[in-house]
Amino acid sequence: MNTVLISIASFIVAISVIVTIHELGHYLAARLLGVRVLRFSVGFGKPLLRYVSRRSGIEYVLAALPLGGYVKMLDEREAPVEEKELAFAFNRKPVASRFAIVAAGPLFNFLLAIIAYLMMYVVGVQGFKPEIGATIAGSPAYVAGLRAGDEIMRVNNVETQTWEDAGIAFIDQALSHGVVAVTKRDAQGYETELMLDLSDTRALLDEGMALDKIGIQPWRASLPAVLGELTEEGAAQRAGLQPKDRIVAVDDQLINDWSDWVRVIRAHPGQKLTVKLQRAGQEQSLVLTPDFAADSKQAQGRIGAYPWLGENDAERRRIQEEITAHQVTVIYNPLEALQKGVSKTLDMSVLTIKLLAKLVIGEASLKNISGPISIAEYAGLSAQLGLATFLGTLAIISISIGILNLLPIPMLDGGHLMYYCVEIVKGSPVSEGIQIYAQQLGVFLLASLMLVAFYNDFQRLLG
Repeated sequence: MNTVLISIASFIVAISVIVTIHELGHYLAARLLGVRVLRFSVGFGKPLLRYVSRRSGIEYVLAALPLGGYVKMLDEREAPVEEKELAFAFNRKPVASRFAIVAAGPLFNFLLAIIAYLMMYVVGVQGFKPEIGATIAGSPAYVAGLRAGDEIMRVNNVETQTWEDAGIAFIDQALSHGVVAVTKRDAQGYETELMLDLSDTRALLDEGMALDKIGIQPWRASLPAVLGELTEEGAAQRAGLQPKDRIVAVDDQLINDWSDWVRVIRAHPGQKLTVKLQRAGQEQSLVLTPDFAADSKQAQGRIGAYPWLGENDAERRRIQEEITAHQVTVIYNPLEALQKGVSKTLDMSVLTIKLLAKLVIGEASLKNISGPISIAEYAGLSAQLGLATFLGTLAIISISIGILNLLPIPMLDGGHLMYYCVEIVKGSPVSEGIQIYAQQLGVFLLASLMLVAFYNDFQRLLG
């Protein structure tokens, strides 16, 4: 129950912040360009809080349903406008002004992402160095020449400081190039550039675990498959697992060490697994369904369990030192963090657009589309993992919403911008009849998209 509440609360916080910033863009642009704002609402439905400014007359509303918001402006198309107020009506403004007001919402989503990434890098992002534990024989990584002990330094000249960097770089570069250059550093410290064939992008994306599909197994500490501390309300605890349980097999697949266990869990988010274990010398079986990890780009499982680090302080200290030696904390000063935030926002925006393009032309599965339920899970899990992780998730969601709103679909900001582009070219507004027809088409497209998103969410929940 606590996990559910955390997910809901984190989702509400994330969406409320993103919606507020988006609508703030429309609001500030409208006021700057001389359009009378009547209402600024965060959320839809019944107002929970309402305030009317005595000076401007603007009504500020916090509504019950936090899945959107709106800025209501003076507009002859919605209600009669007094002649003395016509100069302040949205529809009377030049097309360039209307374009700027509409575009300001998505623009502020990207600005929010930059700020979130800036704060994330100032706080510090902890991860593991992109060191390879093993490569699968016959896989693209093995064929290219990547081996255990190699550290991935760059992917097509994109620096990779952590495994997260490497995973995103692999997907991004594969979408653009198919065959990518990978610079590795071996155990002796020598750097070598290899060519990695990632031309099968559909399989790479649909697999969910990009590294597994490439044939790379990240380095992990040599630990037995024995459970240590469990996260409260995590999937492991819900399934009945206990500390000191030794995992023997999953769905009849033998588990030799902790790396095997992690690999299986990460590869089966939302899927029921039959786990064979030893507890106090007795063999037992139970059913475990991994949660979805806080990663918006790759579907990965998480159960909320840590490895058993030994019976005594010396053993625990040895294991911890081994793990620490392979960890890295990425942290920047504010100026460097700002530069990194801008480049990260740009990179993730381009990657999102590439993924959307692959969806449109059928080179990526519709299973990659997530709805509110999955987003809530990601937000909740990221909040539990710390401030830096939550800020990263907030940035990704904000970028996604910004790009979604820029799609040329009627009812979205991008649809209105499309109308204005046509108006600029032909010198007159798009006819009302065409707009009505396009509006109906837009409703159909958005409804279809939401149905797919909810279907995927429920499929993940049901396994």
